[in-house]
Amino acid sequence: MALLEIKNVSRRFGSFLAVDDVSLSISAGEFFCLLGPSGCGKTTLLRMVAGFDRPDAGAVWIDGADVTALAPEQRNVHTVFQSYALFPHMSVFDNITFPLRMSNVAKADIQARVAEALEDVRLTGKEKRYPNELSGGQRQRVAVARALVNRPKILLLDEPLAALDAKLKEQMQLELITLQKEVDITFIYVTHDQQEALALSHRVAVMNNGRIEQLDEPSRIYGFPRNRFVADFIGQCNLLEARVVATADGVGNLDLAGIGTVRQRQEDGMSAGGQGVLALRPEKITIGHSAPAEDGWNHFRGKVFDFLYFGDVTIYVVEMENGQRIEAMLPNSAPGRAKFFEPGDAVEVSWRPDAGSFLLD
Repeated sequence: MALLEIKNVSRRFGSFLAVDDVSLSISAGEFFCLLGPSGCGKTTLLRMVAGFDRPDAGAVWIDGADVTALAPEQRNVHTVFQSYALFPHMSVFDNITFPLRMSNVAKADIQARVAEALEDVRLTGKEKRYPNELSGGQRQRVAVARALVNRPKILLLDEPLAALDAKLKEQMQLELITLQKEVDITFIYVTHDQQEALALSHRVAVMNNGRIEQLDEPSRIYGFPRNRFVADFIGQCNLLEARVVATADGVGNLDLAGIGTVRQRQEDGMSAGGQGVLALRPEKITIGHSAPAEDGWNHFRGKVFDFLYFGDVTIYVVEMENGQRIEAMLPNSAPGRAKFFEPGDAVEVSWRPDAGSFLLD
C-alpha cells in the first residue's frame, strides 16, 4: 500500500484551475519530485498534502487514512519552506525544540531528540547559535532538523535550495540525498529546476497547467519524454517538425522540415502520414569536419552558426544548408581545449536512428 495517495484532486482559485484532477501514489521511503514551471500547480498540490489548503474535489490519503479534512498538525507531515521560516530571536536549539514543545513532548525527551536531529543534519555543536550567525546552507539544515525532530511520515520541501548559489546548492543536494537515505522518511520535493529534480529523485512528476504530463524515473523522463512539453522543458532538446513518410522493418522515414528525410526507430503511433516532432538531445548528435562512416546513420552538412560554452561542454548551433538550425554538444575533455569549432566552420552532423524520440502532435 502506498504511503501517500492523491485521488482525483482539483483546486480552483476563482476561475483559475490550479490543480486539475491529479492522482498519484508515493511509497514509503521514496524521494519524489514535483517539477514544473511557475504556476503549474506543484506548490498548490504540496499545500493540499500539508493541509494548508483543501481541495475542491478529490481526497488525500496518508498511511491508509483519509486526511483531506484534517488540520496540518494532525497529519504527521512537516514542511520546509524556501524562506526556512526560522525564528530569528531563537537559538538553533530553541528553533528545533519549538515543534516538540507545541506537541507537549516531555522535557526529558527533548534534549535527546534535538541532539539526534542535529546529528542527522551535521550541526552538532551549533545549537547555541542564532540564524543570523549561520550560513545559508546551515540555516537550511536547521529548517530540515526542525521538520525532522517530530519524526514525520512525510517531509515536504518547497524549493528549499532556490536561494542558494550554484556551488552551495550542489553541496546541499548531495546532503539531502544522504540525509533522506539515513532517516528513511518519504521526501516530496517541489522545484522548477530540471537538473535538481533529475539529480535528487527516485521518481519525477512533470506538471503543466495543473496536470501531470509524465510521471516516471528521471532517466526515462529525460530519455523517453512522453510529449513535446516534457521534451522541451527537461534539458536541452532539438524539436524538429516531422512527417512520417513510411515505416518498414522497425524503422520509419521522417521528413524533417528544413532538413530532409531521416531514419528513425519505429515507435508506437508512428504510421505513414502522421505529424509530430522528432525530439533529439544535443549530446546524441555527432559533430565533426566529417561524420563517422556508420551504416544507417543520418548525415547532414552545415556550418557552425554560433556556440554556447558551459565549461564542461560546448553546444554548437549548426545551420544546415537550407537554413534550419540544430544544436550538437561536445565535451570539453581535451586538456586546455575550450572549443573545437569557430562560427563559419563547415561541419557534418550525424545521429543514429534510435537517438531521438518521435512525438505525435
